[in-house]
Amino acid sequence: MKKTAFLFVSLAVAAAFGRTVSVKSPDGRIAFSVETEGRLSYSLAFNGKTLIAPSAMGFDFKDEPPMADGFTLAGEPKVESGLVEAWKSVVKNRHADGRVEYNRLTLPLREADGARRRMDVTVHVSDDGAAFRYTLYGSERPGERLIVDERTEYRVPETSFAWVGHNQGGGSSGSQESVFVKTPVTDIGADDWCLVPLLVEVDRSNYLAITSANLDNYPGFLAAWRNGAIATRLCASPSEGDAGVKARFDERFDTAWRVVMVADNPGRFVETEMLRALSAPCAIQDTSWIRPGLSAWDHWWSGEVKMDMPTAKEYIDLAAAEGWPYMLVDWQWYGKFNVPEADITKSAPQMDIPALIAYAKERGVRLWLWLYSSDATRNDAFREAFVLYAKWGVAGVKIDFMDRYDREIVNWCRRMAKCAADNRLMLDFHGAYVSDGLERTYPNIMTREAVKGAEYSKFSDDITPEHNVTLAFTRLIAGPMDYTPGAFLNVPRENFRQGSPTVVMNTRAAELAKFVVYESPYMVCCDHPTNILGKVGADFLKEVPAEWDDTRFLGGYPGEWVAIARRSADRWFVGAMGGDDAREVEIDLSSLCIADEGRIWCDSRKVAITTEGGILRVPLAPGGGFVAVFPCK
Repeated sequence: MKKTAFLFVSLAVAAAFGRTVSVKSPDGRIAFSVETEGRLSYSLAFNGKTLIAPSAMGFDFKDEPPMADGFTLAGEPKVESGLVEAWKSVVKNRHADGRVEYNRLTLPLREADGARRRMDVTVHVSDDGAAFRYTLYGSERPGERLIVDERTEYRVPETSFAWVGHNQGGGSSGSQESVFVKTPVTDIGADDWCLVPLLVEVDRSNYLAITSANLDNYPGFLAAWRNGAIATRLCASPSEGDAGVKARFDERFDTAWRVVMVADNPGRFVETEMLRALSAPCAIQDTSWIRPGLSAWDHWWSGEVKMDMPTAKEYIDLAAAEGWPYMLVDWQWYGKFNVPEADITKSAPQMDIPALIAYAKERGVRLWLWLYSSDATRNDAFREAFVLYAKWGVAGVKIDFMDRYDREIVNWCRRMAKCAADNRLMLDFHGAYVSDGLERTYPNIMTREAVKGAEYSKFSDDITPEHNVTLAFTRLIAGPMDYTPGAFLNVPRENFRQGSPTVVMNTRAAELAKFVVYESPYMVCCDHPTNILGKVGADFLKEVPAEWDDTRFLGGYPGEWVAIARRSADRWFVGAMGGDDAREVEIDLSSLCIADEGRIWCDSRKVAITTEGGILRVPLAPGGGFVAVFPCK
């Protein structure tokens, strides 16, 4: 739904400001300006302070000159105020209803000389940030135009810091699984491939989060530091290489949105609906079969791969006992994988998937099946397989190991989402790029990985309390995150060791908190039944939902601690996690309208937990946490 009021900015007004055209957020705090005279550039201010100084825009092409300067206005700039993008959430990731108010600037441009090529810039500014995209047009010669690179940059103050995660693999291809480290922006390399969302601290009152929205026939981007600014590095397909063509078009074409979230606190970004507001509405007519929920996993986390019927039934029984709707059957259920002879329509000799589905159905549980992406893609095997899975009664599919962010994989993910939807299958994109809001268009995309999650505790020392807290301020900005929490062999950091069965360096209460702090409508609980059933928190795991009517950031700072509240119907769930150091946290619950008494799961029954004037005071052990459930008043 959109409501519109128009304000037209004349050429005379634009010229009076040196051909600078500006648009502000509805609350007036964010101002976005585009300068068309000389080099095309934009800038952004927040509360009157410039956070992004004039920054380059435009493109480099193959076999034609760049488009970056020499523009003139091809028509009157248009500012539309009072716009509202509103929708009813099919899957309630953060809110039951999405609603973003914004103002829009449309700027038609044409080169003053030469080929007089056209390019439009469209800007949306909401109270949560600004987003802009380019519209490009066909050339005078029939055929494709070839984009080699995008010149968009973000010229933040050189005193800024960013939480930097590097793409696994060291290039544009990779799984986007990284630790995020607070780094002076000037220490980011010119050849780095830094993950987005990129959280930037200009100072302790001004924060930015830089990312993309609505990727469609256009590659994702990663970031570097070049010529005094954060630079856009478009991701290339393996066949092209990093110096090759990144995008192709032959007629009017809209790029992805470049998104700059803005706030006075780094935690506010987990509340925003900006990415979904910039994405297309739901493309699925009947969505009644799309149902969020918790899931048991198979034995891989608990030990090594143990793919057999008795073991799978153990985890189905766990899901049934906890009231979870799903159980995930992971790799090797169809035997050999990532080889030409792999067959994703047949069970391995020791497995009988239809029989397992029947066993699960008797217990009120449905199955998800894992696929290696190459096995799904080879000879279009997914098309036959998805029809078969629908006949079997499979709930969803986890597709793994894409490890790319280029235009081809973007389009591939859209094809997968549509084919899955046509067969009433939900999706978990594992080994995938970060969310861009596509889950609004295809709400059967329940979650994505793009995170250094729980599995790394099996073979690395990276999953520290500091890392777990930092994820809530970095990766989680983009949306659903398949971290797979629920590891309950908890040890102090000094006692951690890699291996199986897997232990984790936090407390049991901190692990429970991940089910509230993290966002994933398909929330996979990783551990073995014996570490869950009858143990502390099993009652909490029975009642915690996987979708939410409201989301509130309550406090914290990257690496130190985080507290988030999420509401489901008439109950607020509050989760908090601490970093490596013990601390007492004070959390203001006064805005939640909760009853005076709730239930809490914390690090120790011996600690004193106090509430006064709506302030909850809780001591956290090193790597500690808590969860609480409060009824609404």
